[in-house]
Amino acid sequence: MRAVLTRDEMRAADAAALAEVSHETLVRRAGTAVAHAALRTLGGAYGRRIVVVAGKGSNGADGRVAAAALARRGARVRVVEAADAPAGSELPRCDLVIDGAYGTGFRGSYDAPRAPRGARVLAIDIPSGVDADTGEAPGDAVRADRTVTFAALKPGLLQGSGFDLSGVVEVADIGIGFPAPQARLMVDADAAALLPPRPRSGNKWNYAVGVAAGSAGMEGAAVLCSRGAMAGGSGMVRLGSPGDPAAPWPTEVVRAHLPAEGWAPAFMEATGKCRAIVLGPGLGTSAVAADEIRAVVAGASAPVVVDADALTALGDAASARTLLDKRSAPTILTPHDGEYARIAGAPPGEDRLDAARRLARATGAVVLLKGSLTAVASPDGSGSTPDVLLSGAGGPALATAGSGDVLSGVIAAFCARGLEALEAAALAAHVHGRAAALGPAQGLVAGDLPTLVGRWLTEVAGG
Repeated sequence: MRAVLTRDEMRAADAAALAEVSHETLVRRAGTAVAHAALRTLGGAYGRRIVVVAGKGSNGADGRVAAAALARRGARVRVVEAADAPAGSELPRCDLVIDGAYGTGFRGSYDAPRAPRGARVLAIDIPSGVDADTGEAPGDAVRADRTVTFAALKPGLLQGSGFDLSGVVEVADIGIGFPAPQARLMVDADAAALLPPRPRSGNKWNYAVGVAAGSAGMEGAAVLCSRGAMAGGSGMVRLGSPGDPAAPWPTEVVRAHLPAEGWAPAFMEATGKCRAIVLGPGLGTSAVAADEIRAVVAGASAPVVVDADALTALGDAASARTLLDKRSAPTILTPHDGEYARIAGAPPGEDRLDAARRLARATGAVVLLKGSLTAVASPDGSGSTPDVLLSGAGGPALATAGSGDVLSGVIAAFCARGLEALEAAALAAHVHGRAAALGPAQGLVAGDLPTLVGRWLTEVAGG
């Protein structure tokens, strides 16, 4: 996992570093890192034309150090004071613009000068005009091809407009240490690091998952969720669909026959040996279905992934909290933005980390807020334990019906394999996104994902 530091965390880290080394030393290190990034961007310095837009703060100082270093390497460098580069004006003709106008402490709106046609743009720490925490950029912020940021990633580089404005992001180590961050970004290596090896003596019940999903006309949700669980490593899937609708059920799934009404007791009996449960995809939103969903949530002793129609059954955050407080095992809620708004009473907004945290604390559940940046929050993260894990692996190909059903199955499988709820949800989101990238850029459907999940896990995590 990669550390992600908020504006306040970065400010505290800077202050701690300044107790050990001088400000001039940190500026020299940062400016040198920027110069090296510029050399990689241009493929050299000799004869290249570079314009550095320098503000009054540390970013401007970093830019000036970079300017001097590049000039010594033969570049033709011009430093332009940010105050002398009005909004919308075009900067002098050059091959590269280095943006050092504003840094992570910036708040408000900034209209940047325009880079000349054909010039690439390298931002220092974060593109000027982008909020370091939310990624919001209310003005005409800098659009960078590359950003070199210091010590750790910032939330604003990963979400909101900041993701698109930052280009390729690299983290430069300039000797600023920090305590355990409260947010981390999942990476591929986490799959092998987090998923426990399966023992030779294991059996199918070691990783069993129960699924309550599907209804007349929505059988596909149950199929996709079950296949997702199998792809994530579940050795046994017990699937119950109220009313037993007919469908081409996966051969490997063991069906639990449920009545159309009053099905909660039968489902809990059939899944008593399961290590995790998925509840919701395609169950419907009738009052009858909601009563049975709430009964399972309250009575299940295993971790429960609450998805789709089951989220609707929980009601608002206060009602959900009353129900979830009856549970001893973890609960994972998996809302998209619309479902989030129904539970929380308002949309999540630009700051996905803050939104996931707020709902997790309000409900007492782990919350996976789906999106291009998926934020997974624990209700009780503290101290050395991060309370938010992030996945930036998702892409537009996942905006297809049923992809969330597959994800809920993968989350449950990872819970059944022994991961803590926070890690299971975040890793599943990362695997889900990375697996989708193995499929077609156009025309990916949810039914493709389970095979791709198994393929990606095999390639990255092995056996």
